[in-house]
Amino acid sequence: MEKVIGLVMAAGVDNRMKSKKSKLAQELYGKAVIKRVVDSIKKAGISEVAVIVGENKEEIQSILKDEVTYLSQQKCLGTGHAIMQATKFLSNKKGRVLIANGNIPLITPETIQTLVEKSEKEQEAVTILTGIISEPTGYGRIIRKDNKIEEIIEEAELTEAQQKILEVNSGMYCFEIKKLLEIIGTLQASSMGLYYLTDVIKMLSTKGEKVGGLLVQDNTEILSLNTKLQLEMLTRILRIRINTMHMNNGVTIEDMNTTYIYDDVKIGMDTIIHPNTTIKSGVVIGEDCNIGPNAYIREGCKLADKVKVGSFVEIKKAIIGKGSKVPHLSYMGDCEIGENCNIGCGTITCNYDGKNKHKTKIGDNCFIGSNVNLVAPVTLGDHVLVAAGSTITQDAPSESLAIARQRQVNKEEWNKGK
Repeated sequence: MEKVIGLVMAAGVDNRMKSKKSKLAQELYGKAVIKRVVDSIKKAGISEVAVIVGENKEEIQSILKDEVTYLSQQKCLGTGHAIMQATKFLSNKKGRVLIANGNIPLITPETIQTLVEKSEKEQEAVTILTGIISEPTGYGRIIRKDNKIEEIIEEAELTEAQQKILEVNSGMYCFEIKKLLEIIGTLQASSMGLYYLTDVIKMLSTKGEKVGGLLVQDNTEILSLNTKLQLEMLTRILRIRINTMHMNNGVTIEDMNTTYIYDDVKIGMDTIIHPNTTIKSGVVIGEDCNIGPNAYIREGCKLADKVKVGSFVEIKKAIIGKGSKVPHLSYMGDCEIGENCNIGCGTITCNYDGKNKHKTKIGDNCFIGSNVNLVAPVTLGDHVLVAAGSTITQDAPSESLAIARQRQVNKEEWNKGK
């Protein structure tokens, strides 16, 4: 495989999002749009990525930090002008460059990898990722002759006949760097003073260079983000994609529409996810678990096999052993729970003292009564029973009964006549 460089166009700004944050900084399932694009490129095996930024430089840097190289486009004069700003960066590079718009967050590493591999195998000067869309409004169209791509025409310049073309430009290309650099400097501005990268396609075709296309298998991968409505639509598509993957792996999801499973979650087969459940990135859940409904499993959680997380339970940075249960109405944060424990209704770990987070450790075979407060840092041994209503502030040894509540006092007739 040739050396491949990633180049993401991220300098453009507009106000269609109606937000203080740019469209590239909008979060989709907890991850910024530009971050999703860059992550997919890197997961495709492209380790060196540069991002072209403009007046939004600080915003993009706050998201991507030092993961990428930053190139500057002082004036946003079109996609072709953006790539002109990268010529110095590319001048000492060999191989190919993958160029992508920064607002196609559902693109997958597999599609990127296929595009690059086709470009290399067919030795194409440029390979364009295309799609067939029944309602292609908003997209540039792919113009073919004898099934060979001749040019891309932007929507504003389409003739009436060309508007009926359903094959569209996705905004992702794989160029041979040498061929791109030979021609990008000769690009001419449009009547509006803009330089379009799409014009390079016709220039290469006219020169007799090989121009290829790869038709994306799933059109949702090339949907772009520009408005809040589109953000909701993309979120819905991503939810279906992720939930479908887990169901294909043997997980039971009772209601796909109300189950929100973020990226990089691992769930064992025959686990049941009830409605209105949210599971954040990086969570690991074993087999035969029972989750929800209305459960919230946050980052850093690891659940062994046969664990139950019940309704209206929130857990965070929790490690829960095999067969343990947190049935309902509890918060368990920054804790380790052993095997075969039962956590009573209304139990919480008091993990935050106003400055620092502290840890609660519970051994195997413990029974925690209802409405218990575990004030961390605190450790309970194995086979500990904590009486309902207790506020535990000290460690409890194995096989002990921990009670921390005031004795009940009844004052007879105290409320008589009041």
